[in-house]
Formats: sequence, C-alpha cells, structure tokens
Amino acid sequence: MNATFHDLQDASVFITGGGNGIGAALTDGFLAQGANVAFVGRSDASAFVDEMADKHGSRPLFVQCDITDTPALHAAFDDAVAAHGPLNVLVNNAANDMRYDAMDITEDVWDSQQAINLKAYFFACQKAAKMMAAKGSIINYSSITYMMGAAGMVPYVSANAGIMGMTRALAREWGPQGIRVNAIAPGWVFTDKQETQWATPESKAAFLQKQCLQDFIQPKDMVGGTLFLASSASAMMTGQTIAIDAGVVGTG
Repeated sequence: MNATFHDLQDASVFITGGGNGIGAALTDGFLAQGANVAFVGRSDASAFVDEMADKHGSRPLFVQCDITDTPALHAAFDDAVAAHGPLNVLVNNAANDMRYDAMDITEDVWDSQQAINLKAYFFACQKAAKMMAAKGSIINYSSITYMMGAAGMVPYVSANAGIMGMTRALAREWGPQGIRVNAIAPGWVFTDKQETQWATPESKAAFLQKQCLQDFIQPKDMVGGTLFLASSASAMMTGQTIAIDAGVVGTG
C-alpha cells in the first residue's frame, strides 16, 4: 500500500466481480483503506471472504448472483446498504472478454455479451445513484481494446466503447446531485483467467513491446488509480477516463 486515502475509512463500497482477478485486488485494496466492502460474483467466494477477514480484520459482504439478473443485482445493493449504510462508491468491474470471429457471432452471443458487459453496468449505476450518500463516486471499468480496435472480440470492444459514452453521459446528468462518474481503461492485466485462457509466451512478448513500461500488468496495479477516483483526492474529476496500460494507447 503506497497511499492512504483517509476519506475511504468506513466508506460504503460496492464492487461487481469483487472475488477474483482485478476485482479481488480491489476488494483487498479498499479493505486496506478501512472501507466497508460488499461485492457480488457468480462463483462462490467464501474462501476469499475468509482470507480477507483474516488479513484485514474486516469481513467483506459477499452476495452470490449473476449481474445480468437485474432484480438479483439490485437486491444485492439493498443488502449492502442495509449492512454498511448509504453507498459512497460503486466499482463496476465484472466483465466477460470472450473471443469470437465476427462472422460467427449470433444474436444470442451479441445479446449475452452486451448483457454482462454493458447493460449490467448501467443498471448497477442506476441503482447505486439512488442509494448514494452525498458526493458519491462511480467507477466503471472499460478497456483499451476499444481504443485499439482489437479484433476477435467485437461484442466486448463495442460494449466498452458504450461504457465510455455512458460514463460521460451519466457524469453530466448526475453531476448536479454530487455524483461523480469516471472510468478506468486497463491494458492487458494478467489475471489467472488471462494466463490460462488467452495468454501465450508469444502473445505476451508481442504485447509487451507495445508498452512504454516493460513490465507485465498485474491486478494490484489497478488498485491505486481506483482508490484515487473513489476518494476526495479526485473531487473535481468526472466524466474522465484513466488508462492504466503501461503506456500503450496514444503511443502506438
């Protein structure tokens, strides 16, 4: 932990996909700040909750649900507010970056990908905004893939472009009530999923050459920027995107 954001002490934080990958690093990071964290995920995260409780002395609230089930997602928000009080921070992190040849994409594939990668983000934002304390912060995870025009994942790239438009529109609409809406666009973050499903030594080496910083990005590298956007340190930032990508976008 390199920085302490004192206003995150006792903050009520809700994270989607907070039990694995980037989300687990975020849960860990907010707990280290003294925040009260609730998170959702499709897979059982009981072991991770126990690990966090042992590490921080504070047990995050885990609600198992599919974020594409909007009533279930909204019920999880209700549980979080009942446990921790009005929301201060929402982090929309859960996503599914499946690969498809564009010519093979069916309507069902398209709809399912938009449901998890864009629709769920909006309805989480909507619910959070209704339950937020004054000067709340929403952070939407996008991806640099839409800036790069990445091939082989058109539904995911399209959804992430949509996240950016949604972020800017909601920042404008909800700014008058004190809600800030920003986004983070990670580069290629080497979660366990990426390592097992997509990464090869050749693809990793090729991507590393696109980066200014010659280190592979890890989930923990997403924490500092997220905490900054969640805290009053970024009090006059809204409608913005921070690329945490080791310098890929804008540099070729």
